[in-house]
Parts: sequence; structure tokens; C-alpha cells
Amino acid sequence: MIKSLPNILTGSRLFMALFMFVAFAAAAGAVPYFSNRLEPEAQFALQRWAVYAFILAAVTDFFDGWLARKLDAESVWGAILDPIGDKVLVCGAILGLLALGPQPFVVLPAGLILFREFTVSALREVGAARGVKLPVTLLAKWKTTLQLTALAMELVVAAWGAFPFLPQDGGAFRNGFEWAAHGLFWVAAVVTLITGFQYWEQTRKALQGQTP
Repeated sequence: MIKSLPNILTGSRLFMALFMFVAFAAAAGAVPYFSNRLEPEAQFALQRWAVYAFILAAVTDFFDGWLARKLDAESVWGAILDPIGDKVLVCGAILGLLALGPQPFVVLPAGLILFREFTVSALREVGAARGVKLPVTLLAKWKTTLQLTALAMELVVAAWGAFPFLPQDGGAFRNGFEWAAHGLFWVAAVVTLITGFQYWEQTRKALQGQTP
């Protein structure tokens, strides 16, 4: 039972990612019949719990891998589900973020991140069919941390009104937090593109080496 805990955490990340996306969609009015009956307080509650689900899911991204190594419980299923969980969480958060309203500082880096994630997934699939493995690099691990941290901050910015404990009258704190979130999100996008280029080069060289 204990050795299955890492896989349980990974699976829970997929569930929380799904909950987060549906909650954001409902709050944005994208769920037929249900959304148009929501009061503003209910919309704020959905946004708030969606952000909490994202943060909790992001925390499990660290602990499932750490526990798998600590308990010597690394498995094939874990190796398959972990990257899927990461991509579903990141892509779902980006779509949820965009659903919250116009995000002029977010659209371009969000699009670049989505482009890279789908491209690398395709590279892995093509490479696997040819027996080419793409090991996760240290920079790619930092990339995931940057993405999750920046997305958490951007989600808080976009759903600011859903958090009554935050100052609602603007001011230096809110402005500073917004600029920090935007800056970190752009840094995450740049690092994401760099790691995508690294994987592209690894795949290209490996496939060239197989050419007779």
C-alpha cells in the first residue's frame, strides 16, 4: 500500500487538474445550464477552489517523484502517468487562466508554452517508435517548477477578487504581485522554449545516427 502512494498522488493530480479546469469553465460561464444560474459569490468560490486545486496538484508533482525514489517504488505506470499529469495540469491551467478574461500579458507566453508541450509530446512519440529515449534534463525539471509557480501566481492575479484576504483596492502590493507574476511567466516561457529546442536537437541527432 505504501509503495503505491506515489502513483496515488500522480493519479490525484490528474483528478485535481480536471476539477480545476471544470471549475474555471463553470465560473467563466462555459458550462451550459449550470453557469448562467451562478451568483457572483458562487463564481468567486469556484475560482478560489480551482486555484487551490491547482496549487495542491502542483505540490503533488514534487512529492510523488520524491516518494517514489525514497520508497524505491518507481514503476512503469508512474513513469507514464507523471509526465501526462504535468502536461494536463499545465495545459488545463493555461486554458482556465485564459477563460477568466482578457490577459494581454499572458496570451503570447501561454501560446508558446502550449506549442512546446505538444511539440515535445510528438517528438517523444516519434522517438519512442524508433527506439529513441529523451531523458528529462535538469533544466526541464526547473522548467516545470517555473511553469507551476508562475501559473499559480497568474491564476491568483486573474481571480484576485475571489480572495477576500487580499487587498481589493489595488495599490503597490497588487501591482507588484502582478508584474512579478507576468515576469516569471515570461521567464518560464523562455526556459520552456529552450528545453524544447534541446529535445528537438536530441531527437534529430539520434534519428540521424540511425540513418544507414
